[in-house]
Amino acid sequence: MFPAKFDYHAPSSLDEAIKLLVDGNGDVKVLAGGHSLLPLMKLRLAQPLALVDISRISGLSGVKTGGGWVAVGAMTTHAQVARSEDVKAKLPLLAECAALIGDLQVRNVGTFGGSLAHADPAGDLPAAVLALDAEMKLRGPDGTRGVKAQDFFVGMLTSALESNEILTEVHMRELPANTGSAYLKFDHPASHYAICGVAVVLTLDGGNISDARVAITGVADKAYRANAVEAALKGQAPTAETFAAAAQHAVEGVETLGDLHASSEYRAHLARVYTRRALEAAAARVK
Repeated sequence: MFPAKFDYHAPSSLDEAIKLLVDGNGDVKVLAGGHSLLPLMKLRLAQPLALVDISRISGLSGVKTGGGWVAVGAMTTHAQVARSEDVKAKLPLLAECAALIGDLQVRNVGTFGGSLAHADPAGDLPAAVLALDAEMKLRGPDGTRGVKAQDFFVGMLTSALESNEILTEVHMRELPANTGSAYLKFDHPASHYAICGVAVVLTLDGGNISDARVAITGVADKAYRANAVEAALKGQAPTAETFAAAAQHAVEGVETLGDLHASSEYRAHLARVYTRRALEAAAARVK
């Protein structure tokens, strides 16, 4: 099926792009890599009157570091994130996650910011940025505002982005010493979207867990922090028994999805199993 007719704009600056969004009054979509938006348009599940292609705007791609922070530009491809030596050294969880997205073609074209803005409940990156306690930088007609990852993912394919805003950059703190991380997923064999994906960051102090961040994707209508798992871990020894007990809380307070790929009950089971495995993997990587 072909998409409905639409206008196409390729602005050369953020200000120009934002003006097009403002003038579009909600009927305009931002085009980055296009891997998520264009299939929806072909199925006519999305019918914007115009597309604003931001690929020609300079300054929206690349990885910057300094002051204990890592900043990833929204137009940075998944492959660039996965290959970045800075990301691998300072945020290995993010590099690991990016390397598991889709296939080689998707990783070479799909963009970091585009995936996050799309807010797919089965996307990989939402879990990673949640576990890394990231802050999204959103640029709109009134300037730039920061939104924490926990507040960014609102629901099914819905984020905190306003219709006249563009996600420009994502800021994350470098992982501290005595920290390990991991991202594991049970994926769909064709699309490689996560039927269940779990991102974990564990920090130890004096042999016990001083900080734990656990984020789960593919299980609910949005990626989420598993707060009950985190609470069960803090102050505990990083043992198999601790991880197994904490993982039982993986879907606490969450309504799990059920579809032709996995029932609600099976997704809940996967969430508990992969949370335990990701915790064990992160603990083994503490350094």
